[in-house]
Amino acid sequence: MATKPGERRLQILQTLATMLEAPQGERITTAALAARLHCSEAALYRHFASKAQMFEGLIEFIEQSLFGVINRIAGEEEDGLRQAEAVVGLLLSFAQKNRGMTRVLTGDALVHENERLQARINALLDKLEAALKQALRIAATQCQLKADADFAALANLLRCYVVGRWEQYARSGFAREPLALWPAQWPMLYCACLSQAPAGI
Repeated sequence: MATKPGERRLQILQTLATMLEAPQGERITTAALAARLHCSEAALYRHFASKAQMFEGLIEFIEQSLFGVINRIAGEEEDGLRQAEAVVGLLLSFAQKNRGMTRVLTGDALVHENERLQARINALLDKLEAALKQALRIAATQCQLKADADFAALANLLRCYVVGRWEQYARSGFAREPLALWPAQWPMLYCACLSQAPAGI
């Protein structure tokens, strides 16, 4: 039975993500992707106008996956600092479960690709940082942090921690898992947040 166009697109993206999981991190060509799918390069271009568009499909999947859960966290968890903790935990967990996507998030898989892809990842990271900043602002309304706390600096600290763990995961050939030190490191990050707490908290 013939594969539906939408199913074939998904199959192409899934195969690309799987190929990105290779620890050596070699650049993926459309020829190699077509060979893995047992089709011609021309067949790939019937579903995507370019390889850049394939990577954009992966980035869209990442955005939808992460922000779907982040929005749920914001709706279900009232405590601001717990929101921040849950978001950071999500970002580490997502990378650990999706090795190929981690190489996209770190930009490693985008080297020598269209520059708009890295710009889109940068925008995604900025949105994640904004979500963390919002959680910290909520914490301030709950008197967990000072009203004039440096939310931008704290949110950026958490972002840099996440990106650092992603980088270490990818560069170690996926040996050093992002969640490995999370139980020990969150209390340290929590203390950094509490350095901005009102006196007496």
